[in-house]
Amino acid sequence: MGIPKENLAQGERIILQRHPHWKCLVAPMLVFVIATGTAGVLAGLASDKLDGTARTWALGTVLVIWLGMAGWFLVRPLLSWKTTHFVVTNKRVIFRNGIITRSGNDIPLPRINTIEFQHGLIDRMLHTGSLVIESASDEPLTFDNIPEVERVHALLYQEALDDASGV
Repeated sequence: MGIPKENLAQGERIILQRHPHWKCLVAPMLVFVIATGTAGVLAGLASDKLDGTARTWALGTVLVIWLGMAGWFLVRPLLSWKTTHFVVTNKRVIFRNGIITRSGNDIPLPRINTIEFQHGLIDRMLHTGSLVIESASDEPLTFDNIPEVERVHALLYQEALDDASGV
């Protein structure tokens, strides 16, 4: 899902729509794999070493802890990634994020003063980075983990120029 069409102004069209880069999900996936392996080992030990009620309690405890870790370290980051949107339209830049409580920023293209991008070596290899947008009256806003940040930078710059020239 993205930005609903009914949230766009009349004549506004989406130029670009992105979720954060997939690298945001690497650490949660690693934690999930490690937690699953650990839970498997602990469940195996409990099954081998314990009998009756003690085994049931131990396996239940391992399951509850694993479910909690899976929810916190995998499901929550996945939902956060899925509900974060960076959108460029022909009239504004839209940023929305949040799972339960949503928040967002809208920057009209005519108010944009400068557009910068930043990325280090690993970000360059993964084709991602941060986009910094400075508008007329606000502090610069930094949007992290934008996929293909150089392309987005160029596209946004072109849209701002087109808007300024009245195209």
